[in-house]
Amino acid sequence: MGLKVAVASDHAGFPLKAEVIDWVRELGHEVMDLGTDSPAPCDYPDFAQAAAELTAKGAVDRAIVLCGSGLGAAIAANKVPGARAGSCADTYSAAQGVEHDDMNVFCLGARVVGVEVARQLVAAFLGAQFTGEERHVRRLGKVKAIERLYSKVGE
Repeated sequence: MGLKVAVASDHAGFPLKAEVIDWVRELGHEVMDLGTDSPAPCDYPDFAQAAAELTAKGAVDRAIVLCGSGLGAAIAANKVPGARAGSCADTYSAAQGVEHDDMNVFCLGARVVGVEVARQLVAAFLGAQFTGEERHVRRLGKVKAIERLYSKVGE
């Protein structure tokens, strides 16, 4: 079996979520569906946080969170220490975010990209691996240092 992938969405992402789940399974990965389960209005931070937390603690390998633009979900997910979320609308960035930056949460804008592009983005994100090259490890270390610094704020 491939990766264990959490998939979550707010109401804006809900219409595309079932297809994303199908694509993830077609690619040979296991899916954990975190909701939402209807098009009723709900708040993207709740779903982004749930997916990011599971990813950060290693309960899943990666997560895909859908909202209208992908941006709100990315902002919320990046508040969780250990989550590295990005939103993009091209396959180069979806893969490069993993390969160079060890992106582990992909935030998809369901109102921004078409179905076929979304399919390609999911495949690019899940098909990529962190390179482990020295320059990427060094840069990721700096990102983690920033995260540690600001995770202590308010303690």
